[in-house]
Amino acid sequence: MNAIVQNSGLEVGYDIPATIGTALGDVQTPSLIVDLDAFERNVERMKKFAAEMGVRHRVHAKTHKSADIALYQIEHGDACGVCCQKVSEAEALVRAGVKDILVSNQVRDPLKIDRLAKLAKVARTIVCVDDIDNIAGLSSAARKHGTELEVLVEIDCGAGRCGVEFGQPVVDIAKAIEAAANLKFSGIQAYQGAAQHVHDFEARKGQIETAIRQVGETVDMLKAEGLDCDIVGGAGTGSYYFEGASGVYNELQCGSYCFMDADYQRVLDDKGEKISEFENSLFIWTSVMSHTKADKAICDAGLKAQSVDSGLPVVFGRDDVEYIKCSDEHGVIADPDGKLKINDKLKLIPGHCDPTCNVYDMYVGVRDGKVECLWPVTARGKAF
Repeated sequence: MNAIVQNSGLEVGYDIPATIGTALGDVQTPSLIVDLDAFERNVERMKKFAAEMGVRHRVHAKTHKSADIALYQIEHGDACGVCCQKVSEAEALVRAGVKDILVSNQVRDPLKIDRLAKLAKVARTIVCVDDIDNIAGLSSAARKHGTELEVLVEIDCGAGRCGVEFGQPVVDIAKAIEAAANLKFSGIQAYQGAAQHVHDFEARKGQIETAIRQVGETVDMLKAEGLDCDIVGGAGTGSYYFEGASGVYNELQCGSYCFMDADYQRVLDDKGEKISEFENSLFIWTSVMSHTKADKAICDAGLKAQSVDSGLPVVFGRDDVEYIKCSDEHGVIADPDGKLKINDKLKLIPGHCDPTCNVYDMYVGVRDGKVECLWPVTARGKAF
């Protein structure tokens, strides 16, 4: 991998946490580091699975929000394109070279619709709808810019968020899309988000099998009306093997697999063991800054360095210390044997990788104990 942030004019501790060649121990904390070897193995494993199942993989870039990571996934055969959630996120990734992008969400604001239609001048642009009233605005904007928007009908597979019921409501919207100028009906968005972090294997399997049945019935109804689905997309890191082997889905949309986080590693496989095919490659790099209490160390990674919506981080590779509490700028680590010293460094596995990544300006890519690359978080803060 090549460095994509040049060192010229940038100083460690002022602009960036490290430069190329910096020893891991000298990387400023808190920062977000990526074990490049583990990251590359994760990408290769998902690529192999998709190939074996005969499905495409449209990686979800909301996890990393990085054009450099997305392009790596595409160039190394792991991805046919990317998903993102917001128009500004899509714009940032397209500006950086991504040419096939799905906004796996609804776009309703007229200004956002206009930007989306304009984006289709330079990249394949796909969007989801769950309301027939959305179609006229998309069509009008695409006509204005002389572009074509591809449109997926989103089904609520059980997450209880966006999406229509399976069956006839999907057919009705698909017909309206196909009849609209400058729009193309391209298939179904069917992501069961609520099932991804169901830890029990059988419970998770049951939820996904229900979604697969509903999606399959809907695809058959569409075919009966002469409407083919180029994309039947969904699946995440917690369920990809079900959708991938279903014979119904043809595109996976996994994101966290390339990094993994503490909550995904609580998800169990069919043997009742933690999912092990993907490794932790993303860490919050933190330093011990205080140890005035004999049994507690204080590190510099608090709430502002991570998201704790899915639980506290886990200290990587250590079972003698535990991250137990955090405030804005401090993390409390239980250290019953007093082993930690001032300026000791620790790797923390974030509880939830996606919102944690959005806190940082860049990833520090590390291999063999040294910094090999710096990847900007291209779409950081792109929430509109």
